[in-house]
Amino acid sequence: MKYSISFRIWHWLNAIVVLGLLATVFLRKTFLSWRTNSEILMNKLFDMDIEISIEQAKILAKAVRAGMWEWHIILGYALVFLILFRIFLYFKDTSIRESFSSLTLHKKMVHLSYYVIYATLIFMSITGFMIHFYQDLGLLKDTAHDIKEIHELVFNIILYFVPLHIAGVIIADNRDEKGLISTMINGKE
Repeated sequence: MKYSISFRIWHWLNAIVVLGLLATVFLRKTFLSWRTNSEILMNKLFDMDIEISIEQAKILAKAVRAGMWEWHIILGYALVFLILFRIFLYFKDTSIRESFSSLTLHKKMVHLSYYVIYATLIFMSITGFMIHFYQDLGLLKDTAHDIKEIHELVFNIILYFVPLHIAGVIIADNRDEKGLISTMINGKE
């Protein structure tokens, strides 16, 4: 299958954005965790004869990661744009459409997995906006927190999809779909 330039650009921009979003979540849960860093701040400041409360340490730790979290929000906006562009491509770019009935069972399962990931990305975008704009939407903070919990749970679908997709493409390129990777890069079959 030959992919159009617009689809290939969309694909690689989408990959960068999704990997960027995954990176910000990874940083938030590990190196920039406010729980871990607030404790480090309290201990290091105590060693310098400066005592702060747990609440103050929490505020400082969250301030350290605030810039990184702004990137998560910016990348979220980019994801929404890319989803809308992908919907546009679906209707306008015939190079990416295959007759579902003519596909092998394996290819049907691959296509279904893409529909699941598209639905997941749409869900993540909607819930991300709901979390970010909860006050403007008239939602209670507790409701936004509940949405955030679901948002983080559904995130696991993306977390599993990305390495499976990469592995699947590499396997397909080395078995029955030779040139799949180069086709997604340069558009040639």
